[in-house]
Amino acid sequence: MYFARTMKIHPIESGNFKLDGGAMFGVVPKSLWQRTNPADSNNMIDMAARCLLVENGDRLTLIDTGMGNKQSDKFFGYYFMDHVHNLDSSLKKAGFSRNDITDVFLTHLHFDHCGGVIEKKGNDFYEPAFERAKIWTNSEHWKWAVEPNAREKASFLTENIKPIQESGQLNFISQNSSFEVKNEMDFDILFVDGHTEKMMIPHIKLGDKTFVFMADLLPTAGHLPIPYVMGYDTRPLLTLDEKSKFLDEAATNGYYLILEHDPNNEIITLKHTEKGVRLDKSLTFKDLFN
Repeated sequence: MYFARTMKIHPIESGNFKLDGGAMFGVVPKSLWQRTNPADSNNMIDMAARCLLVENGDRLTLIDTGMGNKQSDKFFGYYFMDHVHNLDSSLKKAGFSRNDITDVFLTHLHFDHCGGVIEKKGNDFYEPAFERAKIWTNSEHWKWAVEPNAREKASFLTENIKPIQESGQLNFISQNSSFEVKNEMDFDILFVDGHTEKMMIPHIKLGDKTFVFMADLLPTAGHLPIPYVMGYDTRPLLTLDEKSKFLDEAATNGYYLILEHDPNNEIITLKHTEKGVRLDKSLTFKDLFN
């Protein structure tokens, strides 16, 4: 349990997997990216699915849910899913269960971020995995996901998305600007559009520290150089601009960045160097809150 003042945060590991290294680093040569993210014989690199639990009084918000467990063995085989960690065991370790969750906040609706919000019952019946929770996205990203472009269609799975709407638990975050300070959550939200339309990046203030849950704006510490952009991004040139502005701000203000997909770095801080913004420290939750 990690806390400052009344708010507490808990890392929730939902299961590691692998993705193609070339896809994860776009046009960057393997000879460069493998220095920080070594690939196996299939050119796959290790990926985490680190979610975050935000406890604030009677409210318990889970940010992202990983892939979940409802897909076929064949599907998980594509991603070498290890199933060592899962939402239930991680929530239990933090002292909670699914029924305690009041809100599920989805940074975006790609399957590796939202798959765990829906579970399978029987052969073809799907239902929300968190019965008491409101499920949060935003209206522009929702429209993007339910009317997907050909490039992202394989990432927006119907079985992850349609049951959310049918459940009556779907809620939209109010959005008045690119950086939303006052909204329905217990944290501020930065909206970015390079990876996918209106991905949401939570900024959580704990005492005198600001923690930022990076989602796919910065998947791993190996993606810190500005040109290191995923091949999955729909607008890579926009990502360059969004990422550059954010990293400069993060280094200047001493933000603590929680990395959703980095299996080796839970939290990092940044510094300005002659080569641009680079890694300063790699920390764990225990390092910061023991």
